[in-house]
Amino acid sequence: MISISPQEISPVQLQGYLQSAVGPRPIAFASTIDEAGNPNLSPFSFFNVFSSNPPILIFSPARRVRDNTIKHTLINCKTTREVVINVVNYAIVQQASLSSTEYADGVNEFLKSGLTMLPSDEVGPFRVAESPVQFECKVNDIISLGSEGGAGNLIICEVVKLHIDERILDKNGNIDQHQIDLVSRMGGSWYSRANQGLFEIPKPLATLGIGVDEIPLFVKESPVFDGNDLGMLGNVESLPTLEEIDIFVKENIQVKGVLSSADEMKVHHKAKEYLLKQDALSAWKVLLAKRV
Repeated sequence: MISISPQEISPVQLQGYLQSAVGPRPIAFASTIDEAGNPNLSPFSFFNVFSSNPPILIFSPARRVRDNTIKHTLINCKTTREVVINVVNYAIVQQASLSSTEYADGVNEFLKSGLTMLPSDEVGPFRVAESPVQFECKVNDIISLGSEGGAGNLIICEVVKLHIDERILDKNGNIDQHQIDLVSRMGGSWYSRANQGLFEIPKPLATLGIGVDEIPLFVKESPVFDGNDLGMLGNVESLPTLEEIDIFVKENIQVKGVLSSADEMKVHHKAKEYLLKQDALSAWKVLLAKRV
């Protein structure tokens, strides 16, 4: 067994050890607005419930390790003292991941992730309509844990109203753990699905995904693709070039056969096969081959 003093390793390495060893961690999908009313949406895995009476949730937007800057969520919570914490289940996990992309100030992550803004009843920030449970919260306190990169900021939230999708309730009105289908964060790019186990989502932080709002309507309106599919398609940094598409089609006989069909849904189902393999770029090549 190795023994390490935190001061002996870099903050990045220490963060990696902590996040890989302490898990699975629930995800706070935090919706806020700035003082001008512009929405912001971002997931945080330093999160949990700490009291039921009063109902208190705490999450922590840490200072960025790489450059010691703070996140819009923290700024907005300090300014408005309000936040909506939305639960992340498997059906929206790809879109939640996409929303963590470091888009420029003023970019609406709801639009980029393809999620729906739902007005709240008691607070200003919007709810995520696709989330199975949404907590409208007032911010009671914000506790800074340090001034260096990686330092957390505990945002202590009191739930003033919660919304629950009836479809996740059992016959007694309790939340059915199979129906809610929660996901959690592990280390690196790994997640855990409560009722199935580990799966991986490439981190979008190193690149700037095009966003779901840039996906053509013929894809967004297809009955073949769900929110996770759109999240993966929106997470590519750029669409494949004509040359890349041409080479891909020439090298894949099965794809050629599908593209020769007049049934566009066959093309979409072929693209779906690639998405199930976490290969969004190949899926895009299939989808665009008949459109270029």
